[in-house]
Amino acid sequence: MKAAVFFGKEDLKIQELSIPEITRKDDVLIKVKACGICGTDMHIFDGDEGAAKTPSGTVLGHEFAGEVVAVGNEVRSVKEGDRVCVDPNWLCNTCDYCKEGIGHFCENMKGIGTTMNGGFAEYCIVPESQVYRFGKKITYAEAAMTEPLACCLHGMDMCEIEQGTAVAIIGGGMIGLLMLQLSRLKGAATVILIEPIEEKRAIAKKLGADITIDPVNEDVLRKIRECGITRVSTVIECVGKTSTMKQAIAIAGKKSTVMLFGLSKPNDEIEVKPFELFKKEIVLKASFINPYTQKRALALIESGRIDVSSMIYQSIPIEELPTVLSDKAKRSLGKYIVSFS
Repeated sequence: MKAAVFFGKEDLKIQELSIPEITRKDDVLIKVKACGICGTDMHIFDGDEGAAKTPSGTVLGHEFAGEVVAVGNEVRSVKEGDRVCVDPNWLCNTCDYCKEGIGHFCENMKGIGTTMNGGFAEYCIVPESQVYRFGKKITYAEAAMTEPLACCLHGMDMCEIEQGTAVAIIGGGMIGLLMLQLSRLKGAATVILIEPIEEKRAIAKKLGADITIDPVNEDVLRKIRECGITRVSTVIECVGKTSTMKQAIAIAGKKSTVMLFGLSKPNDEIEVKPFELFKKEIVLKASFINPYTQKRALALIESGRIDVSSMIYQSIPIEELPTVLSDKAKRSLGKYIVSFS
């Protein structure tokens, strides 16, 4: 089978590997149909750490869906032929964090597609606990987006958005556009999307943004005021750059929450003025992966309440993956899906 194997910074090779075999009683062998390229994949390719360090020789890809082709002899929840997506965060369920119900900080977590082989391959083996069945109402590409939506759901839960308030989202990529839709579902009266690329702003409008702002050619805070917004109660930063994190704090209103959701480089630092936090009573938050939100995310996609397809830029064969990851201009165009026929 073809697989994208990571060996180190900017070193990803498409190789022929053996199809993995069922060895554990709870193994599920999946024929991968679609796997999304995530910002974490880009960080790993660039030599930075994502949620965990990625060993050399790992097949990347953690946003994926496919068809079950074989199962271990004790698997009961899925069978051959089922359509499934995967929660890549495999918890030990025995460490103190797992026992305290905060398993996303599991001390022994295995990351499918980050610390062990994942979905940028024609076949992948995962444990039964990590698979979720879905029906024929949605495509494999849409189901593959369950994982990023699950991450967004955790962050959205932490934002505690009040109905009737104004929410600003910085960044119009996949994550920002998901946060936009979730903000609408939470009852935000006004959703503002801040994004320099015109095409992404247009998609945001289609998905329900009330106000879109070009931060390169417009004064963001002035535009917000001109639109009659006196208080932005929640700001969700979805870019992961220090400049946009500072911007998030600057545009946050009084008695507000700032969610730093975008993944930064491990050693990035930002200057924060404690007096500004004090004067506006800002609560700074961050969100780590997707604890116990995969099922809810899949339900939102299957119900049609969340659109995960409008922001997909292009489907590519696995052979083009190294080219896309190595070209930052291409990466910025939108969400890519690696598709397997």
